[in-house]
Amino acid sequence: MSDFTSLPDLALRTNRAGVIAASDESFEERENLIHPWEPRFSAETFGTKGQEYDGWETRRRRGAPGHDWAIIRLGMPGNIHGVVVDTAWFKGNYPPFASIEACRAFDYPSAAQLDSADWVEIVPRSALSGDSRHEFPVADDRVFSHVRLNIHPDGGVARLRVHGEVVPDPILLTGLTVDLAALENGARAIACSNFFYSAPDNMLAPGLARNQAEGWETGRRRDDGNDWAVIRLAGQGIPELIELDTTNLLHNSPAEIRLLGIDHSDDEPLPAADSGDWFELLPKTQVQPDTPHRIRLAAHATRPTTHVRLDIYPDGGIARLRIHGSLTAAGTSALESRWQ
Repeated sequence: MSDFTSLPDLALRTNRAGVIAASDESFEERENLIHPWEPRFSAETFGTKGQEYDGWETRRRRGAPGHDWAIIRLGMPGNIHGVVVDTAWFKGNYPPFASIEACRAFDYPSAAQLDSADWVEIVPRSALSGDSRHEFPVADDRVFSHVRLNIHPDGGVARLRVHGEVVPDPILLTGLTVDLAALENGARAIACSNFFYSAPDNMLAPGLARNQAEGWETGRRRDDGNDWAVIRLAGQGIPELIELDTTNLLHNSPAEIRLLGIDHSDDEPLPAADSGDWFELLPKTQVQPDTPHRIRLAAHATRPTTHVRLDIYPDGGIARLRIHGSLTAAGTSALESRWQ
């Protein structure tokens, strides 16, 4: 597995992406490309259009010129580090080649308006195999908002994954109270003690967790320690209120939590939690299972913060973590530089 696949999927439906247009979807609809689950298949399940597939499938072009394509609006604009084209279960009807283009468009353009966008090729025409995952690294540091999957000439693709770093539009964050820990605002979980059941980035995802798997959950500890996760915030900001949600975690939520903060440059490794560089935003606090908690931080505890460390005692799961506050002038400036 390539390193880029650990980055957020900017094209995931649950990260607010959408497939806004396709040249053809005669056999299977385009929306299947960005479902969050792994592609499914059940043999000999025939509908009115033939065998049913969990993916996007176009008709046979029968020698017609051109190729098929689908345009995906990324749920979170950003720097694309790699793309996965998955032809799972498409064995005799996969496209032999694919290429991918990307563009940056402001506001909410229609598919027709994107015709005049400045599309650039980020994955050249590349050979595909049936029933396989194809990982294509991308070396382009521009910010993109849309991608176009081209299949040559036709066929079926189960999933398209677009992994990268989120770069939000500063105008949507500057001068407002925002969620500094939101994935869609550029926050990331950069370290954790354990992610046996699910990854800590899940806590930062948009919306509510529908089940236990959509949060962060650790294995059971058999020692005297505790689990933790470190989150790099969207930018330097002043945290004021946290939301910690244990919904769906009936018998495996933590007993207590604690939140530490630090103002630190990304150029240097983060110091250990007991180094004295971290400060306490929220002391050890009891939490309840299956409950959304909203906690206002004490005024004396808030200060410029770039990273937070969530300690959970002793282990367990968190559905969502929100840290509401505002960006500092330095945080805004850094975000504007990334956006430009």
